[in-house]
Amino acid sequence: MYLTQSLHRALQQRADKPMAICGDRMRTTREVADRVARLAGGMRALGVAPDDRVAVLALNSDRYHETFYAAWWIGAAVNPVNIRWSPAEISYALDDAGATVLFVDDAFLAHVPDLRAACPKLRVVVHCGDTVPPPGMVGYEALIADAEPVDDIRRGGDAVAALLYTGGTTGRPKGVMVSHQGLMTAAIGGQMCTGSAVADGVNLVAAPLFHIAAIYGWLGQNLMGGVHVFLPSFSPESVLEAIHKHRVTTLTLVPTMLQMVVDHPTRRDYDLSSVWTAGYGGSVIPEAVLTRALEAFPNGGLVQGYGMTETALISSLGREDHRTGGRLLRSAGRSTAQCEVRVIGADGCDLPPGATGEIVVRGDTIMLGYWNQPDETAATVRDGWMHTGDAGYLDEDGYLYVVDRVKDMIISGGENVYSAEVENVLAGHPAVAACAVIGLPDDKWGERVHAVVVLQTGARATEDEIRNHVRDRIAGYKAPRSVEFVESLPTSGAGKILKRDLREQRTSPTD
Repeated sequence: MYLTQSLHRALQQRADKPMAICGDRMRTTREVADRVARLAGGMRALGVAPDDRVAVLALNSDRYHETFYAAWWIGAAVNPVNIRWSPAEISYALDDAGATVLFVDDAFLAHVPDLRAACPKLRVVVHCGDTVPPPGMVGYEALIADAEPVDDIRRGGDAVAALLYTGGTTGRPKGVMVSHQGLMTAAIGGQMCTGSAVADGVNLVAAPLFHIAAIYGWLGQNLMGGVHVFLPSFSPESVLEAIHKHRVTTLTLVPTMLQMVVDHPTRRDYDLSSVWTAGYGGSVIPEAVLTRALEAFPNGGLVQGYGMTETALISSLGREDHRTGGRLLRSAGRSTAQCEVRVIGADGCDLPPGATGEIVVRGDTIMLGYWNQPDETAATVRDGWMHTGDAGYLDEDGYLYVVDRVKDMIISGGENVYSAEVENVLAGHPAVAACAVIGLPDDKWGERVHAVVVLQTGARATEDEIRNHVRDRIAGYKAPRSVEFVESLPTSGAGKILKRDLREQRTSPTD
């Protein structure tokens, strides 16, 4: 399997139909294919060879899309960089990856001098923005215009297609090596199980393309043929406008993004009837938000994908499951066709239905390993099984319930409290816009449940009201012993709430 196959198929079947829309730019499949072949030739002229890492530090755009295809066209691997990282974190990832070429847009030009100084292997910086290329950088459009098109080497299989950096337990990011076969298998299997992308449909790329969820949404539409609408960055207004204007059929968001879209005060001013699938994943989502999302997309459905950068899609909860509602809305769905899922105890043995343990996964979509970290790889993938670090359980019908990250479990007074369960109840309070639950050290209880809450605009609530709301719905020991109201929650570039930051920012008073 090779990832450029979808472009060849699209060129054969829909050459003169749109493939990429970014702002005022629209390019057909034929134009994209020609630009990719020329960009690949330009990369080769810059010295990019098979297995080299081509890094991208940019906002979403049609050029991001072309760079991915062009790197694969000549057998290189892509190395998309987290745009929310500090220059020091970006430098570490680029240097660790040994990236020789970096594509950077206007938003991140200021980082380039520091990155060059910190990354001696970085030979060339290509400016893929819309302004005049700065001195010392290669212009993206000039690179394409001056290059001769080259043939696609059609490299695939176990060759590394992407090096994706994710958080590390040691504090340093880890490079996840993902193969062509792994990405293609995941995209095909995910599409088979969810039917998210529509043939000749319109996919909205709003989540950042350095994140695996956005990449899989993009790959799914590539498989089905169609057009991508690229938003440089997420805002609820831009998503609503794009759906309305371009008749978007598929979009993928993380839960915080989906909540902002469906709860936006002007949402009803836009026609969202074209949406077939609103996919979400990356973290748990409150049932109250799901109910509002189902109302927001009257002709479509919700699809949840649970997975990791290291595993691709592990399980999916389809549109019919969402319509069934009830307890299934708390589920991550059933395992996808391309992977096997187990829940194990501390002894490594399978647990019975309903018992909570660690989720482990095996299949062709599992990462090749962590770049330059064989010990981390060996500790994470054991006997072919990827240990996710997520706590969950399976029910009698094979539905997977992810209750928390193992590291986010709170042990209060000897009882296990899963923060996701408490957050789900908190989110049902009408005054709560967003929330996070963490454990803080406590002299009496060992850890106490602490809620960090963002209120809806204009809403009011007291600490007692929040605590009582939870206590009335789940066991009393799970209710927050302390509640803190804030203006916003820290989030990653992918929109996940950064609980580690919340814990580090807070002192540890006792009750």
